[in-house]
Amino acid sequence: MNKLKKTITIDDPSNWLSSGRVTDYLNRIDHIPHRKEGESVLLELLPDSTRRILDLGSGNGRLIKLVKKRFPLVHAVAMDFSPHMITELKREFSSEETVLVVKHDLNDRLPNLGKFDAVVSSFAIHHLTHLRKKEIYFEIFSILYPGGIFCNLDHISSSSIKLKQYFRKAMKRKPVNTEHEKRLSNLNVQIRWLKEIGYVDVDCYWKWLEFALLIGFKMDKNP
Repeated sequence: MNKLKKTITIDDPSNWLSSGRVTDYLNRIDHIPHRKEGESVLLELLPDSTRRILDLGSGNGRLIKLVKKRFPLVHAVAMDFSPHMITELKREFSSEETVLVVKHDLNDRLPNLGKFDAVVSSFAIHHLTHLRKKEIYFEIFSILYPGGIFCNLDHISSSSIKLKQYFRKAMKRKPVNTEHEKRLSNLNVQIRWLKEIGYVDVDCYWKWLEFALLIGFKMDKNP
């Protein structure tokens, strides 16, 4: 009797466990349109006082490397759940004592790693369900020092058919990935979630079509 094979969609988190999916992503990571613009704004807005940072969904460590260029002495935690990405991270930061690599699935509650001045993420959180996004935003808030910052550069949903068409064309995606679309969350909804949790000065600090940089701060007790 033939066993039924599980169908894995491109947005299925288990797909990131395959070397093929990881290799494909790493081959095009530097060519994602306007990504560098969003990263540049994120880096500009990190406070000069940043000393400890957590990167959720680190991939090959691209964002942490950028952060380290601006803050050479910063201590960073790189977090990912893909074994292939973990291998990339350990190879990249093998001689870097100020970078800790942690294997963790963002679908699960964040582990206890202490407090951070900044929590950042780049194109990772949108893979989570809407409920899990709101949960992890709360967990991030709880591990930020007062005055800390949360920066999420990510893929968001849009109600504009025209904008979607422009975006898919720019990304060279002709077919619509319905599973991926279902997981994308509206920008204004996410801003509301962050405000309800207690973040302040929440807003979209940069946007290009369906890419947005969402930032919120934890109020400093001693402004």
